[in-house]
Amino acid sequence: MKEKCFKRTTVTAALPYANGGVHIGHLAGVYVPADIYVRYLRLKGHEVMFVGGSDEHGVPVTQRARQEGIGPQDVVDRYHRLISHSFSEFGISFDIYSRTTSKTHHRFAADFFRKLYDEGKLVEQTSQQFFDEKTGKFLTDRDVVGICPYCGKKAYGNQCEEGCGRALEPTELIDPRSKETGEVPVLRETKNWYLPLNEYQQWLKQWILEEHKEWRPNVYGQCKSWLDMDLQPRAMTRDLDWGIPVPVEGAEGKVLYVWFDAPIGYISNTKELCERDPERWGRWQQWWQQDDTRLVHFIGKDNIVFHCIIFPVMMKAHGGYIMPDNVPANEFLNLENAKISTSKNWAVWLHEYLEDFPGKQDVLRYVLTANAPETKDNNFTWRDFQERNNNELVAIYGNFVNRALQLTWKYWAGRVPGRGELTEADRQALAELRDVKERVEQLLEQFKFRDAQFEAMNLARIGNRYITECEPWKVWKQDQARCETILNICLQLTANLAIAFEPFLPFSSRKLRQMLNIESFDIPEQSSPTRSLWEQLGSTDLLPDGHQLGQPSLLFEKIDDDAIQRQLDKLERMKASPSPSEGGDVQIHNASGNAASLSNQTPPPSEGLGEAPIVDFETFEKLDIRVGLVKECQAVKKSKKLLQFTIDDGTGTDRTICSGIAQFYDEPERLVGQRVLFVANFAPRKMMGIESQGMILSAVDADGSLSLVTTTKDVRPGSQVG
Repeated sequence: MKEKCFKRTTVTAALPYANGGVHIGHLAGVYVPADIYVRYLRLKGHEVMFVGGSDEHGVPVTQRARQEGIGPQDVVDRYHRLISHSFSEFGISFDIYSRTTSKTHHRFAADFFRKLYDEGKLVEQTSQQFFDEKTGKFLTDRDVVGICPYCGKKAYGNQCEEGCGRALEPTELIDPRSKETGEVPVLRETKNWYLPLNEYQQWLKQWILEEHKEWRPNVYGQCKSWLDMDLQPRAMTRDLDWGIPVPVEGAEGKVLYVWFDAPIGYISNTKELCERDPERWGRWQQWWQQDDTRLVHFIGKDNIVFHCIIFPVMMKAHGGYIMPDNVPANEFLNLENAKISTSKNWAVWLHEYLEDFPGKQDVLRYVLTANAPETKDNNFTWRDFQERNNNELVAIYGNFVNRALQLTWKYWAGRVPGRGELTEADRQALAELRDVKERVEQLLEQFKFRDAQFEAMNLARIGNRYITECEPWKVWKQDQARCETILNICLQLTANLAIAFEPFLPFSSRKLRQMLNIESFDIPEQSSPTRSLWEQLGSTDLLPDGHQLGQPSLLFEKIDDDAIQRQLDKLERMKASPSPSEGGDVQIHNASGNAASLSNQTPPPSEGLGEAPIVDFETFEKLDIRVGLVKECQAVKKSKKLLQFTIDDGTGTDRTICSGIAQFYDEPERLVGQRVLFVANFAPRKMMGIESQGMILSAVDADGSLSLVTTTKDVRPGSQVG
């Protein structure tokens, strides 16, 4: 597709339900990636608006209110405050974080619906729906409970969550009951208004399948699976008493479907911000209806169908709106090798993390980005959290910064020394510094935030290697001028780290700028500065000679075993007594159970090859396959089968893997320098007394011999195979 030139960018992040707090899965899947991207654009001096808000309608809110014996407004008021506070504390830099119960939103969503109604863009249909005669109310799918006809487990009217996971219709349930009263519901006829998705199918195929092949494979693939089948009309109204009333005569007791109402919140929140500060933001239409604006949605994979099919059809039917240019949806994050479950309280809640690890927001941002589920479901463990903090943030980034600053204070009272004649080592370090900027920028533009953060950390790796090789503490005794040059370069690298990590670790970058006494590096306002801060990344003259540094302090602190054990103990208590905490039951709009009704059938399974067993794509995605550089390889003593590999896996800490291929490689030392593929997320296990941390992939030939699987190019260690 031909590249377009955009003047401004509208970035949205999925609206979380205001019926609970938010957890690390939400942060990793949506909000940290969105914030990284927005901060990057601001650093470049681009005009960008970051829009978020709480989704305060829908069945989960009413269910929460019933459980607590309070009104729905009381529920959303409480959790809107909790959610917005959590986002603020983690540096999620929304330009506006509003809510769908606002007067602006109610008016805007009602007017949007009314325009579609008046222009005949909606279809009126009647259907049979369960009705609770005791309460005198129609029941939503989630308000009907019964027995799953497929597995016999307890199920809701839209999905069997405790058993087989199938999408269901309420009428399929065995012994259906009203969740609220326990009464047997009756079927009654009701009228609703539908969006005829089928009429837009060919347009969707052209727009997505032909014009946006650059979208992430998980997004493109899910859209294709739906568009290869027949889409069906989708109800845009519901029989409920909590929500935005349908603005049509004869629609009493009906509200707008939450998935019609919620995405419009992006637009109404934009309108609210523009009306609040028109001098800065202008008119809302320029952010949603002008062709020179780029629209990007950050969501989880359960929202793909709604953001790529339903919402675009709504805007297309309305007319005048731009379509999303990209929808970089993430997969799911698991917790300690188990699916995060809000109903079972199997989660790490952000407000609880803030209490347990005060001042360590950036540590969580870093770990979640390093484990970002960009192409497959990924896993968060507290041990990995500790190791990445101690072995990467402390030992690599913090260590280099501390060495550079402490030596400058020791030898020059905290003033930046001058730079003299450069050696080959100096020129190499400065050249590598400039290369990092280009790589980080390319990866951020491709929404590859995990790899971009890795490249940013390479600045610290470059600095540590340089300062270790040059040994300024020794050079000082023989050649002070040479020592000045070494430390000047170290300080320039340090200043560049403050810029490179600003999108990823904003709190640490602010602290580092204070230690460098360079508050002029603060992010500029969105006013198109002559030279953006991002353009200064890679500069070798960020700190002038004689500049007085601020007082140094530790940028990061080690996290001890006791702190991690407390978190593991907390999870064990959750497992033993899985009652929801104050954060329980929160979710971002979940398409499971709803998406099936977009078409007449679910997507067909993949066909197998030969006699190999069929494995679904999600099972394959659980494997984290990466590229590793063999640094050492030797036979394991007293073993005829095992070779012990020392692998550079890109993390900065070597990985040991044992592989049973010794009989096929007589000279294992010749494997040093090879780039091999290995599975990184296998649980460690002892082999001949050696802890093996993964599995190296080998191909089996017809004669039974094994051959290591390698790359044809010099791919960077740690690169993911997908």
